Amino acid sequence: MVPSSRQKEILRLVQSQGFVSNEELAHHFGVTPQTIRRDVNRLCRAGMLRRYHGGAGLPSSVENVAYRARKVLCLEEKRLIAKLVARHIPDRASLFINIGTTTEEVAKALIGHEGLRVITNNLNVAAILSENESCEVILAGGVVRPRDRGITGEATIDFIQQFKVDFGVIGISGIDSDGSLLDFDYREVRVAQAIVANSRKVFLVADHTKFGRNAMVRLGHLSQITALFTDRQPPEPLRRILIEAQKELYVVEDG
Repeated sequence: MVPSSRQKEILRLVQSQGFVSNEELAHHFGVTPQTIRRDVNRLCRAGMLRRYHGGAGLPSSVENVAYRARKVLCLEEKRLIAKLVARHIPDRASLFINIGTTTEEVAKALIGHEGLRVITNNLNVAAILSENESCEVILAGGVVRPRDRGITGEATIDFIQQFKVDFGVIGISGIDSDGSLLDFDYREVRVAQAIVANSRKVFLVADHTKFGRNAMVRLGHLSQITALFTDRQPPEPLRRILIEAQKELYVVEDG
């Protein structure tokens, strides 16, 4: 495929920003959203972009979409997932919450809970839940990533391993068709693995754009979690894995 001049400009904008909505592109070029969707679909079929709900992002398996873009990507879906998760976490529970924009929405959904004890390696989560005076927030030490205020490193892993909590709430960048849980940063993955190992129940929060998405670092497998919370039914191979492993599936669209 040889991109048109407009399609080349779409590629440039997405590459510079990580994610661009269809509305932004339509306004930028002075064309209809339908025209933009056709351009984006052609670029996605050629493997040059990845189509997300409401826009387009990078298809890379070695570099994640920028944090600023992920904050708005599928935001409403993430909020609905977060509310669903919050209904399954009782007051006065202990939990880990790790790095990610979906887990940050979970923190917001938990703001009304009483007596939570939350251990996190996410400065954004700590800031959100510290607004609740009845919630004790324990912040892991380590190296702070400026791009998303996540904390990683050996000190973070050592800190996590001191606890055994009721719930571990983790996000993920991609779920392969074989059930592999994938992410981009091996340091972040090692912290998440420690969370999985030290949680009585593991809740994985992932919107539908994570199904089949590629990333180069393997965190674990769907069979290691307790429940998957998402906004749409997963593809049939993932549903089969969850059923065979006797894991729970909660889907927003199913109520």
